[in-house]
Amino acid sequence: MVSMATPFPFSAIVGQDDMKLAFLLVAVDPTIGGVLAFGDRGTGKSTAVRALAALLPKIRVVVDCPYGCDPDRPARLCAACRERQGVGALPLALAPVPVVDMPLGATEDRVVGALDLERALSSGQKAFEPGLLARANRGFLYIDEANLLEDHLVDLLLDVAASGENVVEREGLSVRHPARFVLIGSGNPEEGELRPQLLDRFGLAVEVKTPADIPARIEVVKRRDAFERDPAAFAEIWRMREEAQREAILAAKKRLPFVSVPDATLESAARLCVALGTDGLRGELTLIRAARALASLEGEERTGDKHLRRIAPSALRHRLRRNPLDEAGSTVRVERAIAEQFGP
Repeated sequence: MVSMATPFPFSAIVGQDDMKLAFLLVAVDPTIGGVLAFGDRGTGKSTAVRALAALLPKIRVVVDCPYGCDPDRPARLCAACRERQGVGALPLALAPVPVVDMPLGATEDRVVGALDLERALSSGQKAFEPGLLARANRGFLYIDEANLLEDHLVDLLLDVAASGENVVEREGLSVRHPARFVLIGSGNPEEGELRPQLLDRFGLAVEVKTPADIPARIEVVKRRDAFERDPAAFAEIWRMREEAQREAILAAKKRLPFVSVPDATLESAARLCVALGTDGLRGELTLIRAARALASLEGEERTGDKHLRRIAPSALRHRLRRNPLDEAGSTVRVERAIAEQFGP
């Protein structure tokens, strides 16, 4: 698990507006399905993930639970917490939203958990040693170079992401525990493509590019240098903006269930997906959820075409079929379809 000691402030990240917006939307509504940030190295992808987690308010957890069970969701408690609940009130505490790195060389045992060999050898007891999925529960699982992830780990992640539960049955162990997390992936498309099955699991996909204009590049260097020289002082300068952003996220989460999606907006989303030839209905679902989260974040009560227009490239660019007769990139194709659907 990564350290949460004085992360770079989310509000201080220069540019990368599409990436920051995508992260804010999944913070408001995790059911959107995670974010894939593809692009140049050294553009702040991992910095933004850690900054977002630190920006979010602390969560209530059950004390000493390795999965950080949510006491407000009894149906999602692990077996041990349900057993403890049967004999009395669960001890509670506040904890930061977890951010867990998944290294490229991670073994399956490290990811899903395995037999605690030390305990087995010392006491003869079979005990479960939780893996990365356990630590990521209710937080973010960050996969750098997601396009280089081994196939068997991709299959494993797909199963867990679909069910929200990790099931481990090996070496005489039979363990089930909650594993609901927001999947964040990053990578460089020049180093290989992502498997379609995993690509489709990301709700939003953003393109992250190195700033081209000189003033932006200078500002990035100045802020990063100031942060590294005195992280605490730099964080204090941005504290008020961070608190304002945190309050905006909390307000948006509370407002979200009451934001309506008119039939006309649903029809616009469906027409856009049909025009682009996206497979299945996950495109429409993600598009509507992201547009609703955007409306909520902006303090509006209804989702409209302007929200679809803004979020469509991120929600649909990674769902397009290859068209050998169209050399335009996926982003250009989405923007072209948006112009045809909603006007220039």
